[in-house]
Amino acid sequence: MSIAIGLLGGLGLFLYGMTIMGDGLQKSAGDKMKRIIEVLTNNRIMGVLVGALVTMIIQSSSATTVMVVGFVNAGIMTLTQAVGIIMGANIGTTVTAQIASLNLDAIAPIAVGIGVGIWLFTKNKRIKSIAEVILGFGILFIGMNFMKNAVEPLNEYSGFRELLLTFGSGTFIDSFMGIFTGFLITAIIQSSSATTGVLIALASGGLLPIEAALPIVFGTNIGTCVTAMISSIGANRTAKRAAFIHFIFNVIGTILFMIFFKNLTIYLVKMLSPNDAARQLANAHTFFNLLNTIILLPFANFLVLLSTKAIKIKEYEKTEPIGIKYLDERMLETPSIAIVQVLKEIWNMGHSTLESYRTAMNAFFEQNEKLVQETFRIEQVINDMEREIAEYLVKLSNTPLSAKQHELVDQLFNTINDIERVGDHAENLAELVMYSIENHLVFSDTAVEELRTMHERVMKSYSQAIEALKTGDINMARRVIEREGEIDHIEKSLRASHITRLNKQLCSPSSGVIFLDMISNLERIGDHAAKIAFAVIDAE
Repeated sequence: MSIAIGLLGGLGLFLYGMTIMGDGLQKSAGDKMKRIIEVLTNNRIMGVLVGALVTMIIQSSSATTVMVVGFVNAGIMTLTQAVGIIMGANIGTTVTAQIASLNLDAIAPIAVGIGVGIWLFTKNKRIKSIAEVILGFGILFIGMNFMKNAVEPLNEYSGFRELLLTFGSGTFIDSFMGIFTGFLITAIIQSSSATTGVLIALASGGLLPIEAALPIVFGTNIGTCVTAMISSIGANRTAKRAAFIHFIFNVIGTILFMIFFKNLTIYLVKMLSPNDAARQLANAHTFFNLLNTIILLPFANFLVLLSTKAIKIKEYEKTEPIGIKYLDERMLETPSIAIVQVLKEIWNMGHSTLESYRTAMNAFFEQNEKLVQETFRIEQVINDMEREIAEYLVKLSNTPLSAKQHELVDQLFNTINDIERVGDHAENLAELVMYSIENHLVFSDTAVEELRTMHERVMKSYSQAIEALKTGDINMARRVIEREGEIDHIEKSLRASHITRLNKQLCSPSSGVIFLDMISNLERIGDHAAKIAFAVIDAE
């Protein structure tokens, strides 16, 4: 029992240290993470490098692959680009094993002390992030030391040692059992780095020679695919294909190594580190993923084709869904990318409200009841979008963000509220149109022309506000703000002239009330357009 408690405690510290170190690296990287992804092109080698680098930063190949599934699901990345990233992620995750295999137990407490000291006595968020990296590094090695000490008594249990040694006997059954053991442990823990950490602890204690460890290491690489495959549930077919490629890549690699490269790998790692089982294991892990990538990268198109044959897109999935398009919780693993996506989604919501407003006004000019119903339908979608975006922003605000990113997220809450209010005003306009149709109200040509003039100014203002939100165009945002005063003046002028018409009995009172309510709603849409424009300027 004491062995299990020590091993679990050490594993917990190892994972916690890895998480803190990854979070600190992400905060330090900030928007660099976004730029790292942006350099990705159809160049597969560049994709591998990006995948490896991102995984080194976030300290988890599972997280990187889950993120890639999210990118593919949101349409940011093609399946061909995803292949390179996935292969690179497998290489990047070996860095953790390389670090864990080093004998740095003596400096781990010093790293924790330095990390905590810096974190407590500085207010600079960037320096705090660096302190978290140092702190996580120290905790990771303390956890590693805990695991090493916990497994030492297992040397006295000959049955356990012999069980591990059977994995390296070379028979098909024993090799398969070793692979399955690695797969099962990693699938449960949801981290190949953690499983490799346990294996390194066993190897350091003399319990796990490289011959026995190698099949288990292969199994951990397959087991890490489970996280991405689970995350692809509910995603589109293309995202499912990305998860499938990750799985098939590691399965094919394992088969190739067990048949052709197992003995070569053992020979090379023993030659590099003849008396260090932990280093042998870490090097074998790296060698497997490097060589597997070199062998299979030229066949990336074949892997994509295999995934399309295995997972076919159904007919009903070919039509583009209305509503949320860009949000995916998998991307919260990389906050800088998630911010870009939520900005796209807010623009998408703004475009929907623009369509709602345009449809409501067309319903008035054409006296068309179908367009009124269409406005009501779009408004329901807009309400759902606002709720989902707000929930996503709450989750995003709880991720490792820089101070600037936190300010932007807070500001976006106000922006989605302004956009949703425009949808409400469009709905109000549609209700007024419906009332005028049902009651057969007649508007004078002058009144219709005045509404058309004001509508054109408001439409231009709001469409430019949404465009400025999409592009970050400061000059366009300023023009929207300037036009807001013009719209206020038009509203006052039309209100005065229409009251004059009412006094002269040139217009019916019922139509007059509808007219005044409509220009009031138009004026409010102009106000919200100006608020969105101010938000664009503040964001810059």
